[in-house]
Amino acid sequence: MDELSLQKVPYFFVIDFLSENVEIYKENEIEKSGLIIDFQHFSNTKPQQKLTKKIEWKSFPESLESFKIGFDKVQKNIRLGNSYLVNYTRKTKIQTNLSLEEIFYHSNAKYKLFYKDFFVFFSPETFVKIIDSKILTYPMKGTIDASLENAAEILKNDKKEKAEHYTVVDLLRNDLSMVADHVKVDQFQHIDLIKTKQKDLYAMSSEISGLLKPEFDGKVGSIMQKLLPAGSILGAPKPKTLEIILNAEGYERGYYTGICGWFDGKNVDSCVMIRFIEKEGDQLFFKSGGGITHMSKLEDEYQEMKNKIYVPIH
Repeated sequence: MDELSLQKVPYFFVIDFLSENVEIYKENEIEKSGLIIDFQHFSNTKPQQKLTKKIEWKSFPESLESFKIGFDKVQKNIRLGNSYLVNYTRKTKIQTNLSLEEIFYHSNAKYKLFYKDFFVFFSPETFVKIIDSKILTYPMKGTIDASLENAAEILKNDKKEKAEHYTVVDLLRNDLSMVADHVKVDQFQHIDLIKTKQKDLYAMSSEISGLLKPEFDGKVGSIMQKLLPAGSILGAPKPKTLEIILNAEGYERGYYTGICGWFDGKNVDSCVMIRFIEKEGDQLFFKSGGGITHMSKLEDEYQEMKNKIYVPIH
């Protein structure tokens, strides 16, 4: 990645959660790779007809008792002081009459990727942007059902959601400081509306920026290596929290919560691969979760995990 970015060669990259698989596609290789990409500044989509069939969508979440097993492991570690924020995720079987490609083409999101009939995601979350030696990140933490009265205000003032958001902003500010100078929080607790077929959600994000240190200028691979895994889908402190996650979740995230991005020869736009559907054999699984702190209530976290099982077609 460094080699290509220093040569200013445009490419698309995909990195899984544990950075074990790093895939790089130069612009002229994307078409034959089977990837279909729809980012704000890069897209190789083809025109599609309007979706005429009635969408069927069913999810089969695990029981509260099953969810509680990993949740308790996380809470035990938080009580022991091993972590103060853990992003705990689950995989849920879903059934739909839509193909992964149809989900890709008809969902609305800031970042979408269809990956070779293996997975699709429609993510609202930017990881980092690099624009003219300035690096920006937009951690997203905290969601709420938008149909609730005063939902945006409740989300902004909820003690647990606030603590979670402060923690992630602090973590990402520290992460950016490894590759950038003059790191600052430009925007705090910004609320976005995400429209979906199932329900509308409000999500809370912030903006943090810095100026790349000279030794990282133009080295996209080295920057990603320093910053991964993404703090917003891991927790803090990072190394111990990763251990806790691997023990508590009991399944492999794979590409889910990894990152992917587009380098246009000068600038980078990348996202966190969340809102994620994966194919295993002939079954589909939706991977979702949320941040756990010492204030987390089991039923609320279980509900948040289920709230996020949606497809943004409306």
